[in-house]
Amino acid sequence: MKKQFSQKWTISKYWLRSLITILLVIGVFFRFVNIDKKLYWGDEVFSSLRISGYTQSEMRKQLSNGRLLGIEDLHKYQYPNPEKNAIATIKGVIVEDSQILPLYILITQFWVKCFGDSVAAIRSFSAFISLLAFPCLYWLCQELFESSLVGWIAIGLIAVSPIHIVYAQEARSYSLSIVAILISSVALLRAMRLKTNVGWCIYAATLSIGFYTHLFFTLVAFAQGIYVLAIERFRLSKTSIYYLLSSLVGFISFVPWIWIIITNPQPEAVTWTNIKQTVFMSFARWAGIFSRAFLDLGISPNEPGKLKFVLIPFILILLALISYSIYVVCRRTSKKVWLFVLTLIGSVGLPLLITDFVFFKRYATSRYTLPSVLGIQLAVAYLFTTKITSISIKAWQKKFWSIVAFMVIMGEVVSCLVHSQSQIWWNQLPEKYQEYPKMAHIINQGKQPLLISDEDNIIPPLQVLSNLIDPKVQFQIVGKNQLPEITNGFSDIFLFLFEPSDFLKAGIEKVYNSKLQQVSTFLWKITKAN
Repeated sequence: MKKQFSQKWTISKYWLRSLITILLVIGVFFRFVNIDKKLYWGDEVFSSLRISGYTQSEMRKQLSNGRLLGIEDLHKYQYPNPEKNAIATIKGVIVEDSQILPLYILITQFWVKCFGDSVAAIRSFSAFISLLAFPCLYWLCQELFESSLVGWIAIGLIAVSPIHIVYAQEARSYSLSIVAILISSVALLRAMRLKTNVGWCIYAATLSIGFYTHLFFTLVAFAQGIYVLAIERFRLSKTSIYYLLSSLVGFISFVPWIWIIITNPQPEAVTWTNIKQTVFMSFARWAGIFSRAFLDLGISPNEPGKLKFVLIPFILILLALISYSIYVVCRRTSKKVWLFVLTLIGSVGLPLLITDFVFFKRYATSRYTLPSVLGIQLAVAYLFTTKITSISIKAWQKKFWSIVAFMVIMGEVVSCLVHSQSQIWWNQLPEKYQEYPKMAHIINQGKQPLLISDEDNIIPPLQVLSNLIDPKVQFQIVGKNQLPEITNGFSDIFLFLFEPSDFLKAGIEKVYNSKLQQVSTFLWKITKAN
């Protein structure tokens, strides 16, 4: 493979390095630009709660007593607090979010203590970690393809890949998960090549890191096992034995948390998977999952409008490109290469694909299928490398594939530009949260507004809204089936209920002789009845 690329690499390394440098600069820029302008949505609010060390029950108990609160009283549960240490943080995760692995939470907690508790500071950790994917990806391509050229082109594709930009600006563990997958992959290939005890120890350590980063890393580790055993032809060779021992060490380190998940199940955390999907909706969802690696204008399959139909031809072209890329990898590379790419793509993608189409539910999401996206991007990087720089390709074919590569990169850049200017994106459930900026604008217009709600609406709805509201706004939160004591001195009084509460609405109208005027989907203005 080195001979296939070596001559052309010598000729084109100057312009290629210049192009990759430009793409890297653009990618870094889009990872940090307007990082605090996106809606700080529900999943991120839960991340902040875990970082604070408090539990939902503690927060509800301390806030829903009917007293007047300022924004700082709510934000207390969104950043580290001296009252809570790392042990309290882990206890909170165990009790209420056992399916969330603690490594990201603990590192982010330390990050926030060092760099501040603003939305930009919290999200910047994910953005910073996403930069580590570049050297890891280059190293992986060196180990896998034995080609620095494929590594540079892969870096260029991922630098401005819209799906990587989206999760680099989210206060969740997905960027860290990507890095963990890349590091463990590099460690595995290197251990198989060098066959040293140190190499296998490093691989075992990377497995432990991955296991405590994201639950679906277990599927990636399982796929790596299939890869090793297939390469060794399912024989008990020295490599197989070392792999099994390393995997056992990594798995044993994860056993305590497996026990925690079993003894503290959180079935309500995945209730969204119960949404029924037709075959067509599943196809549309999977097409969007894979095409968003290269083109993403913020349109989800469930969103009405004509723009998504305009995108269908482009999505089909991208799916054809992905399919052809996988075909070329399987046809032109050794078993060591194509099997690794296929197992990475299928590690999470195949189980979720099967469950989606067997149970007709919505198990697959873009954030879960990131390992598959990485495998696809490796295949596309190899395709562009062979078609543009190989000495055995005709001139007109090189021009054609150069244009294709340029169009793909331009689609990525345009996607990143559109994303950078938006306030809410498809991954933030716009069907659920798109009304929040409008409600915040209405509340902020009051001179001295009061916002009333109950404990069922604290997290995440009220916490999400609090990040959009001015400091002048005060809050009054009551327990379930309780009424607030509304005091005078407020210019505007609003009732916010994301979770319906007929008792609270009817009680305010009756007890305080008031009328409720609905000004938004979840917001009512309270006025005195005539």
